[in-house]
Amino acid sequence: MTDLTDLGIAAIRDGVAAGTFSAREVADSFIASVEQGRALNAWLVETPEHAIAAAEAADRARTQGELLPLSGVPLGIKDLFATKGVETTAASAILKGFKPEYESTITSKLFGAGAGMLGKLNMDQFAMGSSNETSAFGNVISPWRRNDGGNAALAPGGSSGGSSTAVAARMAPGVTGTDTGGSIRQPAAFTGISGIKPTYGRCSRWGVVAFASSLDQAGPMARDVRDCAIMLEAMSGFDPKDATSLDLDVPQWEKGLSGDLKGKRIGIPKEYRVDNMPPEIEALWQQGIQFVKDAGAEIVEVSLPHTKYALPTYYIIAPAEASSNLARYDGVRYGLRDLPEGANLQEMYAATRADGFGAEVKRRIMIGTYVLSAGFYDAYYTKAQKVRALIARDFDQAWEKCDLLLTPTAPSAAFALGEKSADPIAMYLNDVFTVPSSLAGLPAMSVPAGLDAQGLPLGLQIIGKALDEQGVLNASLAIEERAGFTARPGKWW
Repeated sequence: MTDLTDLGIAAIRDGVAAGTFSAREVADSFIASVEQGRALNAWLVETPEHAIAAAEAADRARTQGELLPLSGVPLGIKDLFATKGVETTAASAILKGFKPEYESTITSKLFGAGAGMLGKLNMDQFAMGSSNETSAFGNVISPWRRNDGGNAALAPGGSSGGSSTAVAARMAPGVTGTDTGGSIRQPAAFTGISGIKPTYGRCSRWGVVAFASSLDQAGPMARDVRDCAIMLEAMSGFDPKDATSLDLDVPQWEKGLSGDLKGKRIGIPKEYRVDNMPPEIEALWQQGIQFVKDAGAEIVEVSLPHTKYALPTYYIIAPAEASSNLARYDGVRYGLRDLPEGANLQEMYAATRADGFGAEVKRRIMIGTYVLSAGFYDAYYTKAQKVRALIARDFDQAWEKCDLLLTPTAPSAAFALGEKSADPIAMYLNDVFTVPSSLAGLPAMSVPAGLDAQGLPLGLQIIGKALDEQGVLNASLAIEERAGFTARPGKWW
């Protein structure tokens, strides 16, 4: 029999339903893989008992003919999602030991669909980072290695770095991620997997630790497009507990999958050709254009003139919202409390936040507090909101000429750990291709489409109109079918 950890969500679901193998066998295989992969530091908490209980329930359901959509499928959960009775830290020392008394809407939906939980996944602290180096519990290591023999440890992307590594290293068939400015898509590209950020509001944010509330959106990461569609169906839907949740029916995205793009117009935004972009990224982009042409699409050039302002706009709005959201971590109600002897309340606040937050979180809180302060609010925050509206308008105008957009996902392949951590600006530039669609609240997906000269994965991104997840999934499937990406990391850990 094929190693069960080589199977994706669809194959596990169908195999359990057919009785080819039991859900318990699947769970045991992935639990063993999680244990064998501990050197990658992808997991903050392991919950084998949860995965086993769900698997045994799935096996009973099969005998009774009552299987659920995700029966038999064990998943990894990013540590940004509240899980009842299971430590949820957002990879920050300030929440170490916090065990919620409630379950996030997304995990409730997944578990209600029959999925089990293998554990909680490491991430950049409070989802702030592009390399998973800001975690208070140590950086995640990508399972990939360059083929130059140097054996440098590589970044798995961020903030969903534990999630991307878990899927790429065959420790989970699918995982949850969150995407504020690219934190599903960029790590997916770095590790050779697929990941989709749905339209803002498709997936409930209730029970997800907040970073930037007008940008945060949950989504799935998995081996391929079909697996992402299956997970997204289970994760989506209206939630009255979330004021930003969209009250819409959930489409049958898996059933609607098709790689036939006849009649579709794919836009190529000229502003995405950035300075110093590696020739390999341009070559991959051209290959992607040929892929969608072969699938029947018409290629049109479009302009998104305010793209050049997207990164500075994002790095004003996101820190501003973060500074407000993270004000709740004060040492009074939950989490870390640092109370120096003789300290007053103000000193306790300062000591708790100084010890509990990492350097990147502090940097973004300070930036956010500055741009919201008297005298600078209009100059920075108000202006950034106006530019955000212009960026969204650019997309609206582009949709008059095309149905979808095709771009690279990231400006490079995975870089070595420590290579960019000393330069925040260089790190922020990793989001150059993903941030614009986040600011506009649009669905966007990354699929692996090739390897660079060092044998590392490179991803292509499809961006769609609001609520057109089906179009995004279908174009991504067309690329997936033609790219034939089967590369996987050699098991060195």
